[in-house]
Amino acid sequence: MTSRAIRATDAADWDLPDDTIMAELNQTHDPARRSWVASANDGQTDFPIQNLPFGVFRGPGGEPRGGVAIGDQILDLPAGLRLGLFDGDAAIAARAAAVDRLNGLMGLEPKMVSALRRRLSDLLSAGGPEQASLTARADELLVPMADAAMQMPAAVGDYTDFSCSTHHMTRMGGGVVRPVFLHLPVGYHGRASSLRVSGAEVRRPRGQFAGPDGRVVYGPEPQLDFELEFAAFVGRGNALGRPIPVAEAEDHIFGYCLLNDWSARAIQFYETALGPFLGKSFLTTLSPWVVTHEAMAPFRARAFAHPSDNPPIPAHLLDDADQASGGLDVRLEALLRTADARGRGEAPQRIVATNFRYIYWTLAQMLAHHASNGCDLRPGDLFASGTVSGPGDEAKACLMEANERGQRTLHLPDGETRMWLEDGDEILIRGRASREGFVSIGFGPCDGRVAAAPTS
Repeated sequence: MTSRAIRATDAADWDLPDDTIMAELNQTHDPARRSWVASANDGQTDFPIQNLPFGVFRGPGGEPRGGVAIGDQILDLPAGLRLGLFDGDAAIAARAAAVDRLNGLMGLEPKMVSALRRRLSDLLSAGGPEQASLTARADELLVPMADAAMQMPAAVGDYTDFSCSTHHMTRMGGGVVRPVFLHLPVGYHGRASSLRVSGAEVRRPRGQFAGPDGRVVYGPEPQLDFELEFAAFVGRGNALGRPIPVAEAEDHIFGYCLLNDWSARAIQFYETALGPFLGKSFLTTLSPWVVTHEAMAPFRARAFAHPSDNPPIPAHLLDDADQASGGLDVRLEALLRTADARGRGEAPQRIVATNFRYIYWTLAQMLAHHASNGCDLRPGDLFASGTVSGPGDEAKACLMEANERGQRTLHLPDGETRMWLEDGDEILIRGRASREGFVSIGFGPCDGRVAAAPTS
């Protein structure tokens, strides 16, 4: 295995695979680093010491506050501040992250967030000079995840959902992709008020749609679906009227999460004239932990290769560095557990396996396009990729693709069948970033269970 240069002196001796993307790696990514929090070292957790995502939680009897995931524990940032564990830029960032919303942290200069990440990594590292004093006060500093209720990580002022998978659009369009999808990242303004973190109940919506006889009826959505997506939180914003060049766009991304764009298909396709409305706005689920842009550095990948006969990338969306490393290698999956399977005590069954590398436009291109008309983005704004579908059957990342637009029944491994989601069904979305030579990291749960529609 040949080493490849990395722009970080303290990582220069690492032996890395040939396809490692040039990135800002530092000691926080060191695959040899271990934590004195034992559960962070088991090789299975989403939250090893190389991850350190931020979130907002409510502990037993406490107020919502900021924390950092480590193994099966949460480092309580207000407790860390009380113990005097931070100074300088790390203290500024810790104070911004210790409150009930992370917007202040997201809006800081990246160097301040990086300083906090580095300090957290040092504090939690096994064998560090402060390990003895910290383990002695672990009950004060750490909260078990099992005892915490996760909250929305930010006050999301605006939410935009793109549609950037040509595989998805080809299947949804009956084998045809509208030309606009090949010229720019298509998106719509979603409903920020109905964003909820993993575990929130998914109430089947009622609405208007065309019934079997063609007459318009009002009632419970008969074709409830999910869409497996990946999302990013905006960090520093831009002034109104000042676009963000694609070469600078990643400097405005704070971090990432998983997202389920629940979809009421019958309502959606009856009402769509200007774009999605009530078929999408009833609920959107996201994973509560925000994996920082810096944490994802080892998992950078080349942008999706556009076929040679496709339109050229517009100049305002083209940047050599973004093409070389603007993708992210994240394996994504969706699992389904029916009410009957849950009653039998059976595990969820995987129905989707895909990868974010299949997305046609990079996240930097999405953000740059969003701001290209001078639209001002703000810290804590959220934008999603659209359905992350790939070329194979298992990479069909929603039921409408899997059932071929309502023409084919989905057969589950346990013998049950589905065309659309039924009451009591659970969808669980998971994501994992892995690369040889590094410790893999995850995003935590993005789960929701369907409940019956309201009676009136």
